[in-house]
Amino acid sequence: MEYYLDIKHLHISLVTLSGVLFLLRGLLMLKSSKALQMKTLRIAPHIIDTGLLIAGVSLAVMLGLKPSETPWIMAKLIALIVYIGLGTIAIKRGKTLAIRASAFVAALATFGYMIAVAVTKTPIPWA
Repeated sequence: MEYYLDIKHLHISLVTLSGVLFLLRGLLMLKSSKALQMKTLRIAPHIIDTGLLIAGVSLAVMLGLKPSETPWIMAKLIALIVYIGLGTIAIKRGKTLAIRASAFVAALATFGYMIAVAVTKTPIPWA
C-alpha cells in the first residue's frame, strides 16, 4: 500500500488524458481532418491506455478487489469493453460519418458512466 496514492493519482491523470485525447480525436473525426492520421495521435492513445489499464489493475490488486466479488469493478470492466468497441467504431471502423458520430457520442457516454461508477463505487451510479 506504500504506493497506493501515487498509483491512484497516476490512474486519475491517465483517465483525464485519455478522455481529452479521445474527445480531440473524435472532434477531428467529425471534421474529417487529416490530422487524425498523425502518427502521434495514432500511437499515444495506446501508450496512455496501456498505462491506464496497468494502473487500474494495480489499484484493484492492492485493494484486493475481485470483479467476481465487487459489482462496481465488474461494471467498469464491462463498460471498458463497450467503450473500446464504440471508440474503434467511432475513430476507425464506422462506415459512415453518421455511424462514427453515433458511436462517438455513445463512447463518451460510456466514458462518463465509468467515471461515475468509480466515484460512487456502485454499478448504478444514478440510483
